Amino acid sequence: MTTTDDLFGAPTPPAAADPSIRCGIGGWVFPAWRNNFYPAGLVQRRELEYASRQLRTIEINSTYYRAPEPTTYAHWAKQVPDGFVFSLKAPKLIVLQRRLAGAARMIKPFVDDLDALGDRLGPIVWQFTPARAFDADDLAAFLERLPRTLNGRPLRHALEVRHVSFLSPAYVELARAHGVATVFTDSPDYPSLADLTGDFAYARLMRSRADEADGYPPGELDAWAGHAAQWRHGGVPSPLPHVVGPGPGTGRPRDVFIYFISAEKARNPAAAMALQRRVDSR
Repeated sequence: MTTTDDLFGAPTPPAAADPSIRCGIGGWVFPAWRNNFYPAGLVQRRELEYASRQLRTIEINSTYYRAPEPTTYAHWAKQVPDGFVFSLKAPKLIVLQRRLAGAARMIKPFVDDLDALGDRLGPIVWQFTPARAFDADDLAAFLERLPRTLNGRPLRHALEVRHVSFLSPAYVELARAHGVATVFTDSPDYPSLADLTGDFAYARLMRSRADEADGYPPGELDAWAGHAAQWRHGGVPSPLPHVVGPGPGTGRPRDVFIYFISAEKARNPAAAMALQRRVDSR
C-alpha cells in the first residue's frame, strides 16, 4: 500500500521551540508548480497536504480578496501537520478604506473567524497599497483597535507598508509602541525598512530568477540565512536598510518568518526549501 510518506516523503520536522525560523511560499495553488514542485499526477485537492510537509509555513494571499468561511479555515488546518502555521493577508475591504480608523468594525469579525485555524494560525499581515501615505493619527487609531488575543491565544500582526513616507522615525516609533512587526519587502518596486518593530521578524522576498534552480544564487541564499539567524538571535542585519536601527528588544531572540513571493514564482518553493536547509544546518 502506498502511504502519504511514500508519496510525499517524511514531513519536514516541526520548527524548534521558540525562537524558530520558518521559510515558506505564498499560496499553494499554482499550475507551474505541478510536475515541478508537486509530484506528477498529484491531485489538486492534496496540494496543500503535500506543500505543508515540505515547508513550515505558507502565506495565504487569497484572504486579501475574500475571507472564507470558518469551515474552510478548519479544513485547511486539518490538512497540515503539527508545527505548521499559516500567515495570511487581511482583506482588502479593510485595508483599502479611506480612513483606517473607520474600518475598525470590520476587524473583529474577520479575526474571530480565524479561531478555526487553532494553533495553525501565524501572523496576520495588513498590506497597504503604494497609494497609502503615512498618517500617524489614523494609523494609531487603527493599531489601537487590533485585537491582541483570540480565544486566549496571543495574536501577531505585521504591517506591509509601500509608500516612501513610512521611511520615517515617527512610523518606526509608532509601530514599536503598538508592538506590531513591519514586513521587510525585498522588492525593487517598493521602499523597504528592516527596522524591527515587533517581537518577530517577517520578510517577503521578491527576487527569484528563472535561471537559478533554487530561485536565488547560492551566495544570496547564504546571505539570507545569515540575516535570518541574526534576527532569530536578536540581532540587526546591518546590510539591510534601516530607518533608525536597533530599538527596544534588541538582543532578545525572536521568531522569523520568510516567504518567497511573486517574481519567478515557479522557483519559489525550491528557494524556500533551500533557505530552510541552510538555516537548519546552522
